Amino acid sequence: MTKDTALAVLEKMESYERIIITRHLRPDGDAVGSAKGLQAILKATYPEKEVLVISEDYADQTAFLGPEDTQRPEEDYRDALVIVLDSAEKSRVSNKNIGAAKELIWLDHHAAVEPCGDISVVEPELSSTCELIVNWYRLLEDRLVLNKEAATYLYAGMVTDSGRFRFESTTAETLRDAALLLDRGVETEPLYANLYMEDFDILKYQAYAYGQMKRTENGVVYLFVDKAMKEQFHLTPEQAGNSVNLMDSIKGSLIWLAFIQYDKFIRVRLRSRFVPIRELAAEYNGGGHGMAAGATVYSEEEMQEMIRKADKILKEYKETHEGWL
Repeated sequence: MTKDTALAVLEKMESYERIIITRHLRPDGDAVGSAKGLQAILKATYPEKEVLVISEDYADQTAFLGPEDTQRPEEDYRDALVIVLDSAEKSRVSNKNIGAAKELIWLDHHAAVEPCGDISVVEPELSSTCELIVNWYRLLEDRLVLNKEAATYLYAGMVTDSGRFRFESTTAETLRDAALLLDRGVETEPLYANLYMEDFDILKYQAYAYGQMKRTENGVVYLFVDKAMKEQFHLTPEQAGNSVNLMDSIKGSLIWLAFIQYDKFIRVRLRSRFVPIRELAAEYNGGGHGMAAGATVYSEEEMQEMIRKADKILKEYKETHEGWL
């Protein structure tokens, strides 16, 4: 982000008395952290403004970050600035009233599927939208207030979307941004406890899930979490989706997929190491990052087709590249 762009965003915010922030459906730490982090910055900087975070769903895994604001009638949007965070496209935004906004700012680190907003800042090279907010603050720190509350929200989003700073998107600048947040007093021990400690029943599910994983000839590992499995272990949608993380450290398996069954479709979470899989996700009604994406299939036959395509991609990668584990 350039200084001119950062100023344009700030000046647009300064011109409104009511600012409504929202994010994508089925939120993760980055979606909630960036929304609440930006809200905390703006409320600390402009206490006279009405700054709200309004979305229409929430997630158990981020509930410890605190509640968002309640929905407002559509007429309250007509004189408001709406800021959408961490959503690759309008269809994923968790607020049906954004179309009524007087103006819209779009801030994201996903590759843009469609141009959105009166001002749009999309930086796919960043580890998270929280990192984008920190970059914006750095450019304008003489005019903005970043307190411990805001820093905690932003750090939560950065640490989760970067895989605890392990993913390829983590750069030296990412770590400098994290250090800035830590300097504001972020308490990492309670934060990590809320993010990563598991209930005993979830550990029992994970033990069961390891026995259900399958591996293709060329090393694609996948898990099908059907409705019966979800019911047996009382899994929330977030817990079921997080099953993809159980497969991230298997030698030789550079692509791993979690298929989560619902009544009319199967949600897919795709992850990879070294191998780009965003184009595969796009073939199946999805998208995301180069090595972390989501998709949707509508039958077990389509699921098997996707697995075969992933296996072919991995086979070709291994045949043409050296140095992978």
